[in-house]
Amino acid sequence: MPSLVLEGGTLRPIFSSGIMDALLDEGIMFPYCIGVSAGISNGISYISKQKRRNLEIMENYRNDPRYIGYRNFFKSRSLFGLDFIFQEIPSRLVPFDTETYRSYTGKVLVGVTNAHTGLPEYMDGLEADEQWTLLRATCAIPFVFPAIELNGQKYYDGGLADPIPVRKAIADGNEKHLIVLTQPKGYEKKLSKRTVRAARLLRRRFPKLEEVLLTRHKHYNETVALCEQLEREGQAILLRPEVPLDSFEKDIGKLRETCRQGYELAMKRMDEIRRLF
Repeated sequence: MPSLVLEGGTLRPIFSSGIMDALLDEGIMFPYCIGVSAGISNGISYISKQKRRNLEIMENYRNDPRYIGYRNFFKSRSLFGLDFIFQEIPSRLVPFDTETYRSYTGKVLVGVTNAHTGLPEYMDGLEADEQWTLLRATCAIPFVFPAIELNGQKYYDGGLADPIPVRKAIADGNEKHLIVLTQPKGYEKKLSKRTVRAARLLRRRFPKLEEVLLTRHKHYNETVALCEQLEREGQAILLRPEVPLDSFEKDIGKLRETCRQGYELAMKRMDEIRRLF
């Protein structure tokens, strides 16, 4: 069984959306989809077979202060308008096809980071509630989002503990993989001063998260190396953008172009993708 593995990156996964639009155009539905943060949030629209939905949301609402804006901190303690994004948009503004989504017969896994243990957990996306608490949790960047509560536990962005969950896909028995990264080839994550400060601030409330943040860059780089090894061994197709995109990009033209590049890259390699099945 082949897997579709989706990296996050705030707005960078608009590249991944273009790839998934191409898959939908070609009638390709992966039986196993796993991802973190905005990667899997965008992947949900792929599972519901709603081509261009993610791009439509970006085009119409990226620069709407209800989507991203400092006033949102007063209402939801988040830079992002959580209720606007996870309730108003899918229920009214860009309706989500819940019926098609629920009829999916494969597996959808949403990666989250347990704030108490510092470990990754993978939750069934088909069991998401109407408030999309799972997606709120997987997107919960510390200090940009509040910690999100699920089943009595607090969670943060799934990309903290497992930024590219290909190991989980392998452990679940998948032998071939389409891995979609959102950074260009050659990108190497480094430990930033901002991350060090965040780790120190978080350790008072969630001590286990300190090491997660301080070692995340090493884990990320090791995982990219694993993805490249899988590609060399013929077990994976690795798709990634040629140029970087700012995680909080405001230019709609750049977002649209990045989506187009993802679409064209997937179409160019579609014969290879088909051979994963």
